[in-house]
Amino acid sequence: MIDPRIYRAALIPVLFAFVLLAFSLENRPQPLRTALAPDAFQGKRAFDRAYGDGGGVRGLSERFPNRRPGSEADNRLAAAIARQMRQAPGFRVRTATHEGETIDGRQTLRTVIAERAGTIDERVVVVAHRDAAGTRAEAELSGTAALLEFARIFGAPRQTRRTITLVSTSGGSGGGAGARWLADELDGPVGAVLVLGDLASRNVRAPLVTGWSNALGATPQRLRATVQEAVRVETGSGAGAPRALSQFARFAMPVTFGEQGPLLAGGLPAVLLSIGGDRPPPAAAPISRERLQSFGRAALRTVTMLDTAPAERPIVAAASSRDLLTSRKIVPVWAVRLFTGALLLTVLITAVDAFAALLRKRERIGVRLRWTLANALPFALMALFSIALAAVGLLGPVPSAPVSPEALPPRTAALLAVVLVFVLGWAWLRPALLRILRAAEQVRCEPAAGVIIVLVATAVACLMWIANPYAAALLIPALHIWLFALAPELRMPRALRVLVSALALLPIALVLIALARSLGLGPVDAAWELLLLAAGGHISPLSLLLWSLVAGCGVSALLVAAAGEAPGADDLPITVRGPRSYAGPGSLGGTESALRR
Repeated sequence: MIDPRIYRAALIPVLFAFVLLAFSLENRPQPLRTALAPDAFQGKRAFDRAYGDGGGVRGLSERFPNRRPGSEADNRLAAAIARQMRQAPGFRVRTATHEGETIDGRQTLRTVIAERAGTIDERVVVVAHRDAAGTRAEAELSGTAALLEFARIFGAPRQTRRTITLVSTSGGSGGGAGARWLADELDGPVGAVLVLGDLASRNVRAPLVTGWSNALGATPQRLRATVQEAVRVETGSGAGAPRALSQFARFAMPVTFGEQGPLLAGGLPAVLLSIGGDRPPPAAAPISRERLQSFGRAALRTVTMLDTAPAERPIVAAASSRDLLTSRKIVPVWAVRLFTGALLLTVLITAVDAFAALLRKRERIGVRLRWTLANALPFALMALFSIALAAVGLLGPVPSAPVSPEALPPRTAALLAVVLVFVLGWAWLRPALLRILRAAEQVRCEPAAGVIIVLVATAVACLMWIANPYAAALLIPALHIWLFALAPELRMPRALRVLVSALALLPIALVLIALARSLGLGPVDAAWELLLLAAGGHISPLSLLLWSLVAGCGVSALLVAAAGEAPGADDLPITVRGPRSYAGPGSLGGTESALRR
């Protein structure tokens, strides 16, 4: 039923798309630069203010050791930060109160905003969260230490071209509630947002500059390059550029622990400067005054670069970037979308041609379709059960943004309950549904079952491609492989057919592994994080449905491959004479015209 000639002809658009992709490469943008040295940043002053000077003066970490979001200590620390910022002349300081989902449930949070007007309206915003999940958590307080030092530096009489906005948020220990509120609250043109994370840990772990979002996109390339240049100048080391697989993983499945994630998702050009990337430091992480000095200078150099940028145009052209970054070039997202779309079109044309052949043969299309969709039911049931657990409060606090396992440890009972629901759905509900739909298990042994699986998977990939071409690209190898591996015309041993069909899902597995490693998640932590993302609403219901269908198609493909070798086309009875069976004149018996010859 799969016609190789149709497949080869449908590959022609892929060739043209590849040529356009090759010619679409763009040069990396140059970072902003400044000749002003960030000598005004005094790391010792910032360090002593946060951690004490060892001579009897207590620092913020000792005065406020338990800073859970929305707690009394968190509110008192917000008041102390506001008082210190008011001491900087030229700043207008206000404290906003709002509700937010945190690691302790829905809390009333306070956000301190200090703003000093510049000569132009465009803002440069510096954000640092003050809360922490663990006790003391001195490394997480280093961003606040640098923020208070910035208030002293940018106080009058220092003049700036752009409006400088310093923000102390709460909720950054998990869920980013303060950053989500800030993304909706900031009005007027925002040139850039610099998020200060861990600036004082002794153990440095790349990347130092993180630009991942909680939606499809990342930090604009010019803003990221500017921060990387500042880090290189002040620390003497590179910031750690993201690898291709890491970029693909973050674009295909957007998730990050840093506060730049909700800011980027809210339409603000944000970037995170933090030792260890978007992974929060351990509560007992050792700190260093020298480290705070060098990374504080890098942050100040970044703000100076952004402030002195030409005022004729915005600092960055767009709030986020969806382009792929190579070692020297940039692949624009439109070229990625065009290329993946051409690869999807090849499978779609070939599968539709095979589907038309099934219709001409009056095959049981509906039965095979119902069988394929029924195999996705257990996966969808798991997602619904996770949402139900969160709705009744059995999962505890479930923020709508990613949370690190250190802030919300895994609950083994909840994970086992979800696994049990899947097992019951597969072993009991799925067979019952197949009986109701009159779709027997023997459907997987029929020759045309693979065509229906590929059609369903292609339809899902096309829907994904509309919103996220990177997520759709993960399914392309499976679609092309299943197109032939599940075809009855291709003779292949059963074990090899199963192996090839399983390897088709390898890109999805590699992306999940790369994402878990970059976030520092083990197998149990990764499963728990996925459960929280589904239950908290970070993964939309439509995405849950589409990925459930993908999982159902994958299981269906493995079942069809394991059903044994399907009968080849040569084994089928010949009922219609055609080019494959016609043997020339006289093949229908002796004819008078043939005998005369």
